[in-house]
Amino acid sequence: MADVLPSPTIIPKSTKSDTLEMMVAELNNTTSEHGHCNSMPTDSSNRTVQKIADRETSSDLEEVIIGRNEEKQKILSVLLESAIQEMVILPIYGIGGIGKTTLAQLVLNDAQFQGYSLVWVYVSQEFNLYKIGNSIISQLTNKTSNISNRQMLHQRLKELFSGNNILIVLDDLWEEKQTRLAELKVMLGLGLGRKVIIVTTRDGSLARKICSPAVTPYKLETLTVDECWTILKQKADFENRVDKEQLEHIGREIATKCGGVALAAQSLGYMLNGMTSDEWESVRDSYIWNLSTSEGHEVLASLKLSYSHMSDWLKLCFSYCAIFPKGHKIVKYDLIHQWVALGFVEQSRIFDSMQLCEKYVTQLLGMSFLQHSKTRQRGYIFHNA
Repeated sequence: MADVLPSPTIIPKSTKSDTLEMMVAELNNTTSEHGHCNSMPTDSSNRTVQKIADRETSSDLEEVIIGRNEEKQKILSVLLESAIQEMVILPIYGIGGIGKTTLAQLVLNDAQFQGYSLVWVYVSQEFNLYKIGNSIISQLTNKTSNISNRQMLHQRLKELFSGNNILIVLDDLWEEKQTRLAELKVMLGLGLGRKVIIVTTRDGSLARKICSPAVTPYKLETLTVDECWTILKQKADFENRVDKEQLEHIGREIATKCGGVALAAQSLGYMLNGMTSDEWESVRDSYIWNLSTSEGHEVLASLKLSYSHMSDWLKLCFSYCAIFPKGHKIVKYDLIHQWVALGFVEQSRIFDSMQLCEKYVTQLLGMSFLQHSKTRQRGYIFHNA
């Protein structure tokens, strides 16, 4: 991996892989119509796929957060009560897209932790103690760490932890094996410094396994309809519409269908931006809302709706992103050049191919199909798309 990435970097949103299963048949039809289904390179031949060194999510708050202040205060109170403990592990759990990562970001950026060394590790489904340990070391030292010997890894962590106050967020943990979780807790417990560990996960059982003995895992509940409506309005630029009085009732009904899930409201809000009132009604009345009643189906339904309103060209570009394995990052301009080379970009008399691809990236980011990748690791430069 190069020391400096010359262009912005984006990554597939974690929910995207789940949604793709629902879209495969339609994507195959679309790619077949355009004659490109055999031109997509495999993982091994694509040299612009670069492995994540650190995390997909980050500690940075990128926009105004709607709701969650009450939950933030509750978590800060629990951590304050546990201040006498040398190490406290507090898990936050809930369904995908509900805002666990956002809540962890809010806590980490609170003034209560001024003077703490702050560490953010995106864990995901690939549980690797060396990856976690080296990421912590890299962030505490601002130097790349690639220690492959467990004894040496533990010794270095022990040195860095001793005498320091450290807040570590382990975002999106999936590992269920008690033995692996025990090894993780041992590694985090090294040294004599004060450590606060926040873990986000979808699994309540996992949360109970990893939390500190005197701590109760925090279950994050869904947002209210009003909060979802506020998010949806913000993304849809609702206040600047001349027909907002006509759309108020329809918009609130759509917000209700979000099921209190922030990601659903964000995706739908971006999609509704610029749509006519008839199109708002079409979204509200779509059959897609009735396809599933499982927990968290609102996220998949909202993303499916967003996908269904993409242009055929944007669908092609999005389907191409599926070749990138989860846990990898995509160099933005490398991706754009691949789209252009494969003929995935529409012809325009007004905009050139690069301008159109920039628009595609912005649309995919806005609909939450992609997200920005950020890192504080030295030698890497990232800019917003």
